[in-house]
Amino acid sequence: MNTFVILKILATLMLPPASLAIGVVLSLLLRLAGWRRLAGATLGAALLQILVLSFPPVTQLLNLHLEAKAREAVAGNQPCCYDAIVVLGGGISPAAPPYTTEPELNDASDRIWQAARMFKAGAAPRIIVSGGSFVEQQGGPARTEAEAMRRFLLDLGIPGEVIVSDGKSLNTIDNMRNVRELVKGGRLAIITSAFHVPRAAKLAKRAGLNFAIFGVDWSVPNDAIPWWDAWLPSVGALAESNLAIRELVALTFDRRGDGLAP
Repeated sequence: MNTFVILKILATLMLPPASLAIGVVLSLLLRLAGWRRLAGATLGAALLQILVLSFPPVTQLLNLHLEAKAREAVAGNQPCCYDAIVVLGGGISPAAPPYTTEPELNDASDRIWQAARMFKAGAAPRIIVSGGSFVEQQGGPARTEAEAMRRFLLDLGIPGEVIVSDGKSLNTIDNMRNVRELVKGGRLAIITSAFHVPRAAKLAKRAGLNFAIFGVDWSVPNDAIPWWDAWLPSVGALAESNLAIRELVALTFDRRGDGLAP
């Protein structure tokens, strides 16, 4: 089991709903051992975590912290001219035959749309789509995110000969390393979601890339949504909080990118 898989598992276990399940199990074990107060405190902490992270104001604070850094990174970007547009993985799920026969877009699919728009505006002569599959690398069906993005771009009217696939990347570190080999010092326009911009820019710098970074999927301010969506706890807010915390932890503590230096 490699470091990538271990970190994915740990990130899942430290946040709801997995953390709540762990809290319940620990609370039961502590109660059986006779440590009732500690059992109650453990369960209470797990419940408090899921409640706090479900509040939209908490989600907004987390996102605003990341997006403030993102706005600094994208400030002064020029609409052209680049040697390639790079779309980081995360916006589409590949097909998984026989269960699903077509790729599925998710909340980050604006990355792919933005790449198509920039290409049609003349920003660069080619698009690099990046995203591998852990299942494929373990001997499963050959269905990668890069291939799913390529097909989506074709449907958006992008010529197939300008699309370059990096189907081996499992994370952003792999993305930067593989793109560096593909472009050989060329000027890049990197596209990713706003919350991911700070970490992607940090890794691109470590990889020695010549780049500008573009963000999509920016948060909507409270005054632009109904008050109940801005204040009442929700599953959507919990999911966004989890995503923001993962990104903040990786941005602050993940040192795997130190090996990217050329």
